[in-house]
Amino acid sequence: MDKGKFYITTAIAYTSRKPHIGNSYEIVLTDAIARYKRLQGYDVFFLTGTDEHGQKIEEYAKTAGVSPKEYVDKVAGEIKDICDLLNTTYDKFIRTTDDYHEKTVQKIFKKLYDQGDIYKSEYEGLYCTPCESFWTESQLVDGKCPDCGRDVTKAKEEAYFLKLSKYQKQLEDYIEQNDNFIYPESRKKEMLNNFIKPGLQDLCVSRTSFKWGVPVSFDDKHVIYVWIDALSNYITALGYDPDGSADLYKKYWPADVHIIGKDIVRFHTIYWPIMLMALGEELPKQVYGHPWLLFGTDKMSKSRGNVIYADDLVSLLGVDATRYYLLSEMPHANDGSISYETIIERYNSDLANTLGNLVNRTIAMNNKYFGGEIKVPGEETELDRELKEFAAMTVKKVDDNINSYHMADAVDAVMNLAKRCNKYIDETTPWTLAKNEEYDRLGTVLYNLLEAIRQIAVLLTAFLPDTAKAIFAQLGTDITDYDSLSSFGALVSGNKVGEATPLFSRIDAEKMLAEVNAKIEKEMAKAKLAQELEGVAQIGIDDFAKVELRVAQVKDCVPVKRAKKLLQLTLDDGSGKPRTVASGIAQYYKPEELIGHKVVVVANLKPAVLCGVESCGMILAGDCGENDVKVVFVDNLPNGAKIR
Repeated sequence: MDKGKFYITTAIAYTSRKPHIGNSYEIVLTDAIARYKRLQGYDVFFLTGTDEHGQKIEEYAKTAGVSPKEYVDKVAGEIKDICDLLNTTYDKFIRTTDDYHEKTVQKIFKKLYDQGDIYKSEYEGLYCTPCESFWTESQLVDGKCPDCGRDVTKAKEEAYFLKLSKYQKQLEDYIEQNDNFIYPESRKKEMLNNFIKPGLQDLCVSRTSFKWGVPVSFDDKHVIYVWIDALSNYITALGYDPDGSADLYKKYWPADVHIIGKDIVRFHTIYWPIMLMALGEELPKQVYGHPWLLFGTDKMSKSRGNVIYADDLVSLLGVDATRYYLLSEMPHANDGSISYETIIERYNSDLANTLGNLVNRTIAMNNKYFGGEIKVPGEETELDRELKEFAAMTVKKVDDNINSYHMADAVDAVMNLAKRCNKYIDETTPWTLAKNEEYDRLGTVLYNLLEAIRQIAVLLTAFLPDTAKAIFAQLGTDITDYDSLSSFGALVSGNKVGEATPLFSRIDAEKMLAEVNAKIEKEMAKAKLAQELEGVAQIGIDDFAKVELRVAQVKDCVPVKRAKKLLQLTLDDGSGKPRTVASGIAQYYKPEELIGHKVVVVANLKPAVLCGVESCGMILAGDCGENDVKVVFVDNLPNGAKIR
C-alpha cells in the first residue's frame, strides 16, 4: 500500500579522513529508518554523500602531496565503500564536487546576492581551521574553539555575508510554532536560548584565503563557504534549480527528516532554514540531532589510537551483528558507548543465544516431530493468547519507537519478543508433548512459535536485513510484508520449513579480546609516536610563546603524604610570593638533594590539586633512559629569570 513519499537524509560526511564507527552509526541509523518506511509502503528517497571543499581539505592534500581533487576522490571512495559494506540502501550518493551541485550552488549564491540577502563586507575575527568557523572572543571557551576545543587564530579578510539577522524573528516564530522541527526537545531549547534569542550575527559565506571551493561566479577572488555549499546538497541532489527545479525535487521536497550529529544542529536549524526562507522554499519537516558513540567514555580520535572502523567490526562479527550493536547500544538522547567487551557480550547473549537459539531449536523441532510440515493450529489456550498479544504489542512498540527515533528501544522490543518465545517454549515443553503423543497440541505450539519467528523476521528486515532473509528461508515462507503483521497467523499451514542452520555462532570472548586488545595497544603506541612527531614538527613560535618558563629556587622540599611518587617543593620564583609545586620525582631525588638548587618552572600552568596539594606549576626534567629522570638545574641564573 502506497503511503506517500518519505525523504530522509544523513549529514554528508567530511572527506578529511576515513570515518570511524561512530561516524558510521549515522548511516546505519538512517538506513534502518528508510528500510522500515519502505516496508510500511512509503515511497522512500534516502540521500547520503560527502562534503569535499574547504581549507582543511586543501591542507590535508598539500601534506599528502596530491591535488585536493585526488585527495577527496580517495576518501569519498572509502566513505562510499563503508556505506556499501554496512548494507545501506541509499538512493543517491552526492558529492559536493559533482558538477551539477557546484553549478547550482553558484546559482543559489547569485540569487541571494541579487535579492540583497548576501552582501560584501570585511570579516575580522578568531578562526578555527578544523571547524572552518569564525568566533568572537566571548564565544570562545578557555580561549579555544567552543566546538572542537582547538586553538583559534586571528583572521581578517574580505567576505560575503548572509543576512541571518533579517530572518531571526521569522525563524524563532517557526521553531516555536512547530514543536517537532528540532528534535529532541533539549536541542530545540539549546538553539533558541543559546543562539537565536541572544541575537543572530550575519554569517560569513565566502573566503579568499584558500581556493579549494566553489568559486563565486561574479567575483573569482572568493570561494563559496562551506555552509551554502554543503547544506545545499539536500536540494541540489533532487534537482533544485533557482531557474526551475526538476520533478524529483517537486516530488520529494521538503525532507521529512535530516538525521545529523548533535554537534551540527546549529548549522541545520539556523543557517539552513534561513537559506531556505531567503530562497522562498519550504523548510524540512524535522531535524533530528542524534548523540555520539564513544569509545568507552572518550570521543574516538585517531590521535588517541582508540578508533574502531566499520570494516574492523565487520571482519570480526559480520555485517548484521555490527548493525545490531550500533542500533541497540546507542541511547536516544545521551551519548552511547562502544567497547569490545560489550560488543562480544551483546553478540553472544542477544544474537547467538536469544535469537539464534530460538530459531534453530524451533525449526529443528518442527523437522524432528513433523518432518518439517507446518501444522494447522488447533484450540487456543491462555498461553497462546498471551504470546499473540505480546507479538501484537511488539509491532506497535517498534512503530512508536522508530517514529520517535528511539532506535535502541525498537530493537529491544523485537528482541523481547524472541525472549517471550523462548519463555513460551519453557511453558509448553514441546518435547514433553511429543513424548506423550499430544500431537495436536504440539502442532499448535510449533505453529505459534514459527509464526512469531516470522513476525520477528519481518520487523528485523529494517535492522538486520540479511538475518531476516535467512530466517524466512528457514521458515520456507515468502510472506514478508509489513501488512502481514496486522494479525497473527499469516504463515501457511501445510508448507515445509527448511533446514535448521545456526544464524550466529558463539564467540570465544577470551580469545577475541586478547586479539583486539593487542591490536588496540599497537594502535595507541603508533598514535602516541605520531602525535609526538607531529607535535615536534608543527609547533610554531606563537605556541611556544604561550608557555611561561621562569627560574625558581627550591627553598623547601618534603614528601607528600599518601603519594609515594610526589614531592612538595616550595619555590622562590622572584615574584615575592612562595610558589608550591607537586612533582612526581620522589623515586629519583631525596628532598635534601633539591633544596637550594634552581630549577625551571612552567609558571602559567593552570593549578591542579594532587593528593591534597595545590600544585601551581611544573618543573622541567629530562627522561635519561629507562627509570632515570634528571631535573634541569640552572643554578647560575637569577630567580625569576624568564627562559626564552
